[in-house]
Amino acid sequence: MDYVEHAPPADLQRHLQCLWILRDDAPGDAIQVIYPDGRCELLAELGVPLRFHGENGEIRADQALAFAGQQLGPIRLQATGAVHCIGVRLTATSSGLIAGAQLPALRDRAPDLRTLDEAFAMQFHAAAKACVDVNSAEPLWTLMRLRCAAFAADPLVERAVETLDATDGDLRIAALANELGCSLRTLQARFLAAVGMTPKEYARVRRLQALLRTLDSERSAIADAAARHGFNDQAHATHDLLRWTGTTPARLVRALRADPDGGDALRLAAAFVRGRHSTQ
Repeated sequence: MDYVEHAPPADLQRHLQCLWILRDDAPGDAIQVIYPDGRCELLAELGVPLRFHGENGEIRADQALAFAGQQLGPIRLQATGAVHCIGVRLTATSSGLIAGAQLPALRDRAPDLRTLDEAFAMQFHAAAKACVDVNSAEPLWTLMRLRCAAFAADPLVERAVETLDATDGDLRIAALANELGCSLRTLQARFLAAVGMTPKEYARVRRLQALLRTLDSERSAIADAAARHGFNDQAHATHDLLRWTGTTPARLVRALRADPDGGDALRLAAAFVRGRHSTQ
């Protein structure tokens, strides 16, 4: 499996986190998992669409073009052929760039991008294929510049996200509202509209991601890592990890630290946690 992230040019960094490419010509049939990170994505599957396994037992093929809304639990995917997927990961405060007012209703969903904006979807598909043809991210950067130019992020929510990111989510939302000089109700309503999840949910996701990075990069005990990231105790961390990743901390640590090609390795989850950045 080959996964790489391309950092956006400076003029797009307010709205885009990265462009990523996932390729695997011989992926096997193991179910792979992606964990929530508080980011929405635009997806173009240029290979065989992955198969989605839902919590309720639903199994369906992913859309060739999709908008991935905010996720409140693990996403389980299975390859049925060669994988070649290109994604544009939005910043949290630009989650509404494509979905607009529909964003809160798209939680835990990945609808066909064409149902949100058919003309843009076709442009996105063409730009994704052009990126492959010229071996450069520039065609998608060019398209996203046009889209971002007409989008205005909510400045209050931008400040809220910046603060939560800086603290890895370890901050009470009432204290955040007070720091921003607004009511808790105002913050909650504007945050949900702009990001697609509540500020409390976003804080928990950012804390989860910080814990995952620590568990992946260090050999510290689960309890020590949990305490560092604001969890009251290991039981609290276990509860959150089960909710957001669908697995126990012990299983997660074994998988993240295993041989990346081993049968117990969560290869896709680990790739997304680590990221591999390129300046292309």
